[in-house]
Amino acid sequence: MQIPNDSVAALVAKSLKARGVERVFALCGGHIMPIFMRLDAEGIAIVDVRDERAAVHMAQAHAEVTGGLGVALVTAGPGMTNAVTGIANAHVSRAPVLVISGTSPRAQENRGGLQDIDHTAIVRSITRYARTVREPTLALAELDEAISRALGEGGEPGPAYIDFPTDTMRQPVPAALQLPEHLSPRPRTLARPDPDRIAEAVELLWSARRVLVISGRGARGAGPELTALLDRLGAVYLDTGESRGLVPDSHPAVVAAMRGAVMTDADVILTVGRRLDFQLAYGSPAVFGNATFVRIADIPQELRDNRRGAVEILSAAGPALRALVEAAGNRPSAVDRGWAGTLRASHEARAKKLRQTMAEAPAGGDGRLHPNRVLAALQDAIPQDSIVVTDGGDFLSFARVGLSAPTMLDPGPFGCIGVGVPYGISASLAAPDRTVLVATGDGAFGFNAIELDTAARHKAPVLIVVANNGAWQIEVHDQTVTHGKVVGTKLQFSDHAAMARAFGMHGERVETAEQLGPAIARAMANRPALLDVVVTPEAVSSDAKTGLAWVPDLQPLAAWDEAERRWRGTDAAGTS
Repeated sequence: MQIPNDSVAALVAKSLKARGVERVFALCGGHIMPIFMRLDAEGIAIVDVRDERAAVHMAQAHAEVTGGLGVALVTAGPGMTNAVTGIANAHVSRAPVLVISGTSPRAQENRGGLQDIDHTAIVRSITRYARTVREPTLALAELDEAISRALGEGGEPGPAYIDFPTDTMRQPVPAALQLPEHLSPRPRTLARPDPDRIAEAVELLWSARRVLVISGRGARGAGPELTALLDRLGAVYLDTGESRGLVPDSHPAVVAAMRGAVMTDADVILTVGRRLDFQLAYGSPAVFGNATFVRIADIPQELRDNRRGAVEILSAAGPALRALVEAAGNRPSAVDRGWAGTLRASHEARAKKLRQTMAEAPAGGDGRLHPNRVLAALQDAIPQDSIVVTDGGDFLSFARVGLSAPTMLDPGPFGCIGVGVPYGISASLAAPDRTVLVATGDGAFGFNAIELDTAARHKAPVLIVVANNGAWQIEVHDQTVTHGKVVGTKLQFSDHAAMARAFGMHGERVETAEQLGPAIARAMANRPALLDVVVTPEAVSSDAKTGLAWVPDLQPLAAWDEAERRWRGTDAAGTS
């Protein structure tokens, strides 16, 4: 069936193309076929996946890597509900993702039709915008609003959802109502800093002795400005999973290995586009002591969550950081350079020791490789401009400190393990000139392993390395009875390389240190590729020892919780 050029479906495709969308992640279905066909007619690439959850994960990774809008197209009913996990992950990560779907024809709504369910009611709490558009003449305006909300115009960025009854998709829109302002891209509006707040921040930052800068989502794209501030102020710096790679590890301000010490020692904390969430102990005085906060963010929620700032600057990160440096002029900074230098020296010593111990990590008692040995070999093999995706449970705890790259992606604050394979496929398609490495545990790999088929069909130049330890270990805590009880469910050492070869990818199993280096070289030369590296289940990360193997960047949290309980005067159960 031909879909007319003036139909809603055609205009949706034209609008996406006009906004620079080159790729849509989708799984076809009857309720979305008109849009599916028109996307193809407009020359927009369709990456057809095996599960809608993966489509949304891929859209999110595309947005993270490109800095633009990620788009997923999913069909009605179970297609849409399959996508909910991906939407929720994008919601918590505040990623600009547009999810488009279809619904039953208007005459069949609420009559028991095939896949007839209220999609918008399901996703309203995890989207910035959720609408079913039944009137054809409103389609472009509604799509424009959904895209604007996803990109954070007027609020937080995050997923937006829009769907259309299938008969609405085929309906024409009069030429007079195909308004250009709804079809063309708009430059994003950047909030500019208040000069008075900038002056207050300069006074506080340049007068402090121990300044710590922590970046997050809102600092992306402002790496040069952030580096200039660190150079001028002499502050020390911690990145987080939201902004890994923004400042290179070689910069003298980076003190990641001294994370716990610097957070308790700093007297002024500058957050740049970063919430004080669980990964930063909610800004608790039990961790940060009497430190004063200065907060910069382009959305109000990131200015005042958990701890208010003595100075709060509502602005895009780049303009605010530039304004701070300009307003400071030649004023000398009071930051204690000896304090900063000692932290940096300790960081470098710890980082060097980590690299050495990783490269020399002995095999387990079973003779199998230690995960750190694998990570050290991978770090040596990848180019400096690589994109690295880390995923898993306990393996993620090894990988988050064992790998480094200018662009890092991980399960994020939602803890959505299983994102590794779809993130890696999407990143490699968005940046085919950069090496994309996915380092994943075998349990996390299983969530979206079927997407190897997608990687092979679309020739996505991704390298997937599965740390196969044949087991999951689940930490169970019951603070009123026992603490730290471990229950383990043994899994088999599945042959993931055979699975990759079945889909036409390069796949190898690696079982010894001697095999590792040559196998990585062959895989790098024959992407898409998968290495199934058998590692010892005896290796347990420091996070797992504190019961936090499933959560990134949280190894000190058990101690933080205990410190906060003491500060609040409560016991482990939270009672006074």
